[in-house]
Amino acid sequence: MTDSFDPADAGCWMAHGRPAHQAHALADAWRRFPDLPNDAPLDERMARARERVQALRPLNEAIRLETERQRTAANFACIECQIAQGSTDSRNPAILHARDVHGYGWDAAVAYADGKYAAVAGWPARPPSPSRAEQQDVRPPAYQQGFLDGGGQPDDIFDVARRSFAATPSEIDRPDNPRVARPLPSQWPSPTDMPAPVSWQRRLLLLGASEREAGTIGILAMLRERPGHEAAALFVVDAETGLHPPSGLPAPPPGDDAALRQILRQGDYTDILIVADHAELARLDADADILPLARTMERTRNSVLQQRAQFRLWLARGRAPDEQFAAGHIRWSKMAAGLSGRLGDFTARYAGPASPRGHRIVVEDASGDLARGYRTPVGQELHPEIVIGNKAHTRTAMADLLRQYAASLRLG
Repeated sequence: MTDSFDPADAGCWMAHGRPAHQAHALADAWRRFPDLPNDAPLDERMARARERVQALRPLNEAIRLETERQRTAANFACIECQIAQGSTDSRNPAILHARDVHGYGWDAAVAYADGKYAAVAGWPARPPSPSRAEQQDVRPPAYQQGFLDGGGQPDDIFDVARRSFAATPSEIDRPDNPRVARPLPSQWPSPTDMPAPVSWQRRLLLLGASEREAGTIGILAMLRERPGHEAAALFVVDAETGLHPPSGLPAPPPGDDAALRQILRQGDYTDILIVADHAELARLDADADILPLARTMERTRNSVLQQRAQFRLWLARGRAPDEQFAAGHIRWSKMAAGLSGRLGDFTARYAGPASPRGHRIVVEDASGDLARGYRTPVGQELHPEIVIGNKAHTRTAMADLLRQYAASLRLG
């Protein structure tokens, strides 16, 4: 990553993630149509920018088409993987059938599968509404084709009744396929800021062995920054050997699920989080009966950046001894004056730079005035204006203030 970005240098574009062929095309356009000096007439500078945009138009269209091809290939590959893993969703084979037989792309194939599923299930036809973003939306005709292939006859007034009577029960209702009484760990939702705060001694973190060794996400470093985290239980998940208790607890013999289940039951956990890769999650799914049931059960997912953001939400709900703060979802908005957030009757907003340095954050109550006279449940006075040194920490500081104020009392 370069400190100064030169758009006429293909290396700068590649350092920011562009493929080589795109980087050279972008750099060539900037070399042929560079920005004019700031003292040049405005109309000449705007004309130069329009010339560069026009030169880049074919490249942008090629990038759009390439991105669409990658998205389509990845989505079809995901469907093939689900079928190979034994998925029973009848729409998955229909999606591949639409691609192989009718030559549909991804969006049209999904619409075809929805239409066929509706026909087989005995539902009336409900094709998707045409998209205004595309001149010719391929989804409605693909849905109609799938509806016809599934046995639908729109011209027959008794079509829906006939298909509803002939529809077979769903596979999930068959006695030989019992419903799962609890979701598997891989199906747990991502962390949010909605659940209530929980004391650290009632929190359980299941950390993948790969993350503990490599630290790709930085879970342990982020965890050690939170006061009171030592009271939380941390179990390690190995894709081969399964769960391992913390070093302070006796390790049960390999394969002794009863002993491991007993160790987990002793914790009386309210909040469980899993940070693991696909292989480690698959092992947890196989050993799901060992895990205790808790009020909140979550797991991180998707990219490294998203998992870090999700883990920060989970960390923020941890309550250290003698610490009181409010839960709930903070509603964020980006106004012209800067970032603002709202929780309950309180609004925190960025109030501009401080003198001589730093950045001001203020908290207002329902009246619109500074929230003065509020105290924490233990009697500590809260100040409606603070100064932070790093503007990148604005969101975190505002969230902490809002949660303190939402749990505060006003005396007098």
